[in-house]
Amino acid sequence: MINSQRKLLFNIYIGFCCSEVILPKLSICSQFSVSSSYQSSEDPGAFAVATNGEPFPWYHLRLPNSVIPLHYDLFVHPNLTSLDFVASEMIEILVRDTTQFIILHCKDLEIMNATLQSEEDLRDKKPGKKLHVLSYPAHEQIALLVPEKLMADLRYYVAIDFQGKLANGFEGFYKSTYRTLHGETRIIAVTDFQPTQARMAFPCFDEPLFKANFSIKIRRESRHIALSNMPKVKTIELQGGLLEDHFATTVKMSTYLVAYIVCDFNSVSGTTSSGVKVSIYASPDKWNQMHYALQASLKLLDFYEKYFDINYPLPKLDLVAIPDFGPGAMENWGLITYRETSLLFDPRTSSVSDKMWITKVIAHELAHQWFGNLVTMEWWNDIWLNEGFANYMELISVNATYPELQFDDYFFDVCYAVITRDSLNSSRPISKPAETPTQIQEMFDAVSYNKGACILNMLKDFLGEEKFQEGIIHYLKKFSYRNAKNDDLWGSLSNSCLEGDFTSGGICYSDSQVKSDTLAFLEENKIKEMMTTWTLQKGIPLVVVKQDGCSLSIQQERFLEGVFKEDPEWRALQERFLWHIPLTYSTSSSNTIHRHILKSKTDTLDLAEKTTWVKFNVDSNGYYLVHYEGHGWDQLITQLNQNHTLLRPKDRIGLIHDAFQLVSAGRLTLDKALNLTRYLQHETSSPILLKGLSYLELLYHMMDRRNISDVSENLKRYLLWYFKQMIDTQSWSDEGSAWDRMLRSVLLRLACELGHAPCIQKATELFSQWMESSGKLNIPTDVLKIVYSVGAQTTAGWNYLLEQYELSVSSAEKNKILYALSTSRHQEKLVKLIELGMEGKVIKTQDLAALIHAIARNPKGQQLAWNFVRANWTDLLKKFDLGSFAMRTIISSTTSFFSSKDELQEVKQFFESLSAQGSHLDIFQIVLETITKNIKWLEKNLPTLRTWLLVNI
Repeated sequence: MINSQRKLLFNIYIGFCCSEVILPKLSICSQFSVSSSYQSSEDPGAFAVATNGEPFPWYHLRLPNSVIPLHYDLFVHPNLTSLDFVASEMIEILVRDTTQFIILHCKDLEIMNATLQSEEDLRDKKPGKKLHVLSYPAHEQIALLVPEKLMADLRYYVAIDFQGKLANGFEGFYKSTYRTLHGETRIIAVTDFQPTQARMAFPCFDEPLFKANFSIKIRRESRHIALSNMPKVKTIELQGGLLEDHFATTVKMSTYLVAYIVCDFNSVSGTTSSGVKVSIYASPDKWNQMHYALQASLKLLDFYEKYFDINYPLPKLDLVAIPDFGPGAMENWGLITYRETSLLFDPRTSSVSDKMWITKVIAHELAHQWFGNLVTMEWWNDIWLNEGFANYMELISVNATYPELQFDDYFFDVCYAVITRDSLNSSRPISKPAETPTQIQEMFDAVSYNKGACILNMLKDFLGEEKFQEGIIHYLKKFSYRNAKNDDLWGSLSNSCLEGDFTSGGICYSDSQVKSDTLAFLEENKIKEMMTTWTLQKGIPLVVVKQDGCSLSIQQERFLEGVFKEDPEWRALQERFLWHIPLTYSTSSSNTIHRHILKSKTDTLDLAEKTTWVKFNVDSNGYYLVHYEGHGWDQLITQLNQNHTLLRPKDRIGLIHDAFQLVSAGRLTLDKALNLTRYLQHETSSPILLKGLSYLELLYHMMDRRNISDVSENLKRYLLWYFKQMIDTQSWSDEGSAWDRMLRSVLLRLACELGHAPCIQKATELFSQWMESSGKLNIPTDVLKIVYSVGAQTTAGWNYLLEQYELSVSSAEKNKILYALSTSRHQEKLVKLIELGMEGKVIKTQDLAALIHAIARNPKGQQLAWNFVRANWTDLLKKFDLGSFAMRTIISSTTSFFSSKDELQEVKQFFESLSAQGSHLDIFQIVLETITKNIKWLEKNLPTLRTWLLVNI
């Protein structure tokens, strides 16, 4: 699954708990709320009570392993008029230990009947024995009580008839709607099961370890088609004009990867070099937006088959654009589902940034067909083995298939985005216990996705690309169709030889390029020892370097933003933190990359020759920050001003990033970080310019939101003066490389936001021409958002944009229009947007979190958005599950910009009131730490910023 917060697309879940009341003929699954603390009876001496008052025979959140599923035969008949479905299943189970009950997951379903047959009963065609059904909604479980004990090592067959409503949210089996060009609203039915929602569609063993095969049949009307994980093998015509599609049996897989859709979509198809049929599906009016996704999917699937040395195991792969979808995408095996913005590329309205996003999301989901689907983590505490690897493989695959996108420069932001989170005390280890559905949902965050990818990239840089690739191939082949955990990965990477490749002592030496120190490291089997310091402890290290002639003193400490070394709590927060850091460094005297593993708090390195400066973390491949004590920073700044090209481009980005992060930790003065950016007037690399510009823009927005007008005005003057030549030379076109185009978009957007007259004049002119053409004028896609945003500042322009938003069939264009509408300085317009988002018709519910985020970024909307969240908390929880990306983003986006003690107290009181009601999330503490950090940053750095601007304007 793609975590699409970076695109302001959010993973949205709507959660209700299910209870079942045993009646003479059926078990009714009702919707009533259970505390988000997810009641648990983990005391072995305790027992649970079912909804009918009888003792429930199981009291753990996790299912027992006394019974395991082997095969599901699932039949589903959704009714897209009455918005419900009837279904039945036959589950073949294997009994491991003698038992008198079977525990399954089940939520929001009505169990009509449940029976049990032995293999002998099935063979002799004897009717099944009726099972007594108990429900325990606090754990979303049902118990099937059998009349006689189930004997170990025997197979049985459980048949269940059930029915349910198509959900209104974005999880389980739910309805989605779209409007045709002629204004007709059409309904489709779609599934989304990760992480714990398969139980909302059919009773099942809904844990990743319980892999099984699935045979699926779907009944539908003739005007619809049905899709599932596997190809359709036959269609049966039934009375009344109904059709029943039978799909081939799946490979062995976890329940969260099961998927099926009933829709009226069209498709485009192609075939990979190995014969896999790849199809892109979308609503009929979006046929012309599907072709780029098809091209990208074919190229990427071919690449992965060669890179992993494992063929994609299914005969087909469908990628489907869903009109209403919570996450950015979901990797269901053979039937990947996407938000429209993550799959559809409209040549008229999709920018180069949109193309980058679509390419990376497709790459991410296709990587999951191996990492996650073929090999699955044992439990959700190791979800990073799925998501971190998929994020890492974006880098490898997109670089190989679309080198013109220069994706390795984008990967910096993957790591930099999580460092801000990981440098707070409220961060968490990559691998962390998670039991309840809310806790599991919270694992789908930047730590699992981004940090997981970054430490894999660091390890690849240390081992070497070939050795790392051999290791992951070994991992995938060894654990195919099975489950794995952290240690299994480290074992495969320590010995990446396949059977028959060994040459000496259990180590394969086939890679002649492996460095001798790396080989020694592999021989000592130290990978696990090193990597557990990155996965089992939270945080990120800071490497402090001090040069004294030809001697380097290095030490490591825990990097903490908002906690200064002089603060009394700093020392206690450093205790028991130690990483094994694979250091790299280069010097002014040589381009040679030197390597050293820092396993202790302090160490000393000897340089071969005298050098002016030393730069650690070469190409920013390491997941750590670096501080240069003494004259270290001054020497690097001098080098940048004299000849910045002597430092590698990625090292220049790393210096800018680390400098501003160190300011937040009180280790570097703000004026020194700002002085480092002064060389940017000579910089020609677009990614580096974007990074430097992002920090300066961040300072401006901070001052603007706090209404510190003298500083914000001086920052505005400085930005427009310093980047004037760059701004004025930008064309309003889609010309140039991918990064040149992205730089153009950022520069022109900032210029217009800062009131640069030529920018506003050009954007106004283009917007007027677009309105006069009734929205038919083709504006260059990279400046489309800018033009819309300037146009939205007038009442007539804002109203026209809202009309076009309703009419547009391009999700890329709708995103740009919605952003533009949110930039209005008129609060009544922002209120109207929120009302439309809550209503969910004009602005879909899936876009509400992104809308609130955008309004909160607007200085005129920040307080409005925060007040709205507090006043409408209960209504928001009816739309989004507490632990979802959507709710976490709504919470953080409306509060994380605060920077006063009054605001901190207000947010704290609100969170305390929620916790008292049983609603608690890790994000609460993250937000409180972030606001505290903002307060301390201003207290420490505002006078310095004010003085620096007066000197440098």
